[in-house]
Amino acid sequence: MGEREGECEGESSMVGAVVPAVKARNAEEPSISHRDEATPSGMEPELDRELLCPICMQIIKDAFLTSCGHSFCYMCIVTHLHNKSDCPCCSHYLTTAQLYPNFLLDKLLKKTSAHQISKTASPVEQFRHSIEQGCEVSIKELDVLLTILAEKKRKLEQEEAERNMQILLEFLHMLKKKKVDELNEIQNDLQYIKEDVNAVERHRIELYRARDRYSMKLRMLADDPLGSKSRSSSVDRNTIGLFPSSRSAHGGLASGNLMYKKMDGSQRKDVSVTELNSQHMSQSGLAVMRKKRVHAQFNDLQECYLQKRRQLANQLQNKEERDQNVTRREGYSAGLSEFQSVLSTFTRYSRLRVIAELRHGDIFHSANIVSSIEFDRDDELFATAGVSRRIKVFDFSSVVNEPADAHCPVVEMSTRSKLSCLSWNKYTKNHIASSDYDGIVTVWDVTTRQSVMEYEEHEKRAWSVDFSRTDPSMLVSGSDDCKVKVWCTKQEASALNIDMKANICCVKYNPGSSFHVAVGSADHHIHYYDLRNTSAPLHIFSGHKKAVSYVKFLSSHELASASTDSTLRLWDVKDNSPVRVFRGHTNEKNFVGLSVSNEFISCGSETNEVFVYHKAISKPVTWHRFGSPDVDEADEDVTSFFISAVCWKSDSPTMLAANSQGTIKVLVLAA
Repeated sequence: MGEREGECEGESSMVGAVVPAVKARNAEEPSISHRDEATPSGMEPELDRELLCPICMQIIKDAFLTSCGHSFCYMCIVTHLHNKSDCPCCSHYLTTAQLYPNFLLDKLLKKTSAHQISKTASPVEQFRHSIEQGCEVSIKELDVLLTILAEKKRKLEQEEAERNMQILLEFLHMLKKKKVDELNEIQNDLQYIKEDVNAVERHRIELYRARDRYSMKLRMLADDPLGSKSRSSSVDRNTIGLFPSSRSAHGGLASGNLMYKKMDGSQRKDVSVTELNSQHMSQSGLAVMRKKRVHAQFNDLQECYLQKRRQLANQLQNKEERDQNVTRREGYSAGLSEFQSVLSTFTRYSRLRVIAELRHGDIFHSANIVSSIEFDRDDELFATAGVSRRIKVFDFSSVVNEPADAHCPVVEMSTRSKLSCLSWNKYTKNHIASSDYDGIVTVWDVTTRQSVMEYEEHEKRAWSVDFSRTDPSMLVSGSDDCKVKVWCTKQEASALNIDMKANICCVKYNPGSSFHVAVGSADHHIHYYDLRNTSAPLHIFSGHKKAVSYVKFLSSHELASASTDSTLRLWDVKDNSPVRVFRGHTNEKNFVGLSVSNEFISCGSETNEVFVYHKAISKPVTWHRFGSPDVDEADEDVTSFFISAVCWKSDSPTMLAANSQGTIKVLVLAA
């Protein structure tokens, strides 16, 4: 699938980019001139034309007459004669010495202008124009006018001030409401934090007391090894429950007692104290590392905590529900208990450790790209497929436990075309489905190494195929022909067909239903269908900026998606709402893989790295970079290779990852 190189985008082959058209000027729209005066609309057309300057086509200003009898604006004709010595109307030879003021036309224009102003101007403009024209007004009349104007000005200023105060007051009220809401939210958050601090402190005291009791028992066992059997049986069960490591500690003591018989009392005491100190130092080191992880991701963890606590408060409708549901076994609120699980899981791991590596073929040959890698029903076998036209099945335990030179597939099946996707049947262990570049969907029997069914209805390459978890006879596929097809292993033709408007990049059944399917498309959206009514999707999830390359379900209501916009997104298909956006990896062109477990989401990157996210935190938990085996790390071009497929082992911190060189690694999350 890594060789797709952006083919997931698909837009270029479907709809070209639409360039916004530049709106043409309306033919009736007046042109912009070098002056602000507009042509009076009340004049007759003939008079209009006579009063317009032939150069600027506006009413003549400061009219001057030429020797040939034409009138122009003074500035217009002077500017023209600086460039050309002729009349703009008749082309007669003309110089500035042959220009004469046209007093009669100026007088006529002033009268016309006054007439127009009297018809169209506001009273203020008319009054101003009258004053400018020399209208005679007595001092007494001016005093009355000034008084009226002063009163009018004061009234307008008063109204303006009132409006400004009203706007300011409304703003302050809005700001006050917003800050009060924020304060109430902060006070509620502080109340949650106080309650949770008290609950955690109580529980911590219980743990300390249990630890002291346990340490005392250890000392007693060290002082009296002969009575260890009888005393060890009396260890409090609650203490064991509080300390998950107590079982391993007892195991350590059982082997240690053989040495205690050969030691005197002081030696035994020294040994037990040394062991306790070393364990304490080890635990302290882990605690420091986990605290650093908390500080590094504090903002995301804070958001996660507050979100879960606020959700709990919103769910509690009345006091009775609060009394019944707000506390759990250890005095924790439900929100705190959920967050503790997130915090514990998130801080538990800091790196991906390689426990096995599988290499085959020429590392510089493109045919080594692994497009899909999948575990079988029992996580005993895993299959790989890609552009090499082969499905290879490996035994997982052999890959992990045997030397790298002994890693050979237990089953290998050849195909006619390059492969894009694999899907194991979760009920029939030996059945696996594949989709290829010719658009063929095939169901294989791994035991006999033969195809069971072949479906050839897709007209272009099929990118994705998936078996239903609830109905093992049903599978779904998506293709570049913009069609989603549902197949049944009991019949040769497709059982259902969904025509869409864009290339289909990925399809996935909801693990809790054989009727609900998520479809990722090159139109940047995820279409969620109920197969019982395919006339329209149940919901369209929007948010990605480019093609959706993968969709995977974490649970029956949690859906993760990947896109070539370099983001992962988590959706709630029950509430039809976005949950979280994950950023950190790079994915702009190739299909880099996506896999999910109960808590973690993993994907590849075009920087040749595997990234792991916790579903509650938007930034990566950790990542691991693939190195080129035959190329010096310092000289390696990280853009040359990319991760092409990833897959989690069920309910395990172990995962498989493959890159575009054909290298497959078994990785495990580690502290």
